[in-house]
Amino acid sequence: MKSKIGLLSMCAKAGRLAMGMDMMKNACKNGSAEGIFVASDISDKSLKEARFCSFRYGVGLWALDMTMDELLSGLGKRVGVLAVCDSGFAKSCAKGLEKIIIEDDEF
Repeated sequence: MKSKIGLLSMCAKAGRLAMGMDMMKNACKNGSAEGIFVASDISDKSLKEARFCSFRYGVGLWALDMTMDELLSGLGKRVGVLAVCDSGFAKSCAKGLEKIIIEDDEF
């Protein structure tokens, strides 16, 4: 789904994309995050942190089918974690992606 990069780029231009772990955490804390998306080559530690934020703040978590380098070419920043802060963009971005399921007893 390489078309997701265009959607993410539009979201970034609209100012509704939090790029990077710290910005994603802040978006979750202040309640603006509608969805968390992770690159396919994210580290295990970063994935665990994203899973925890998703669980703690009740925000959906999806796996992108793009690497961090592909995100770099489309967004201009090499990131492994993104938070979409608009419900319409989040719904469109999540369409066709694998949702990462987090068990209640995981954390």
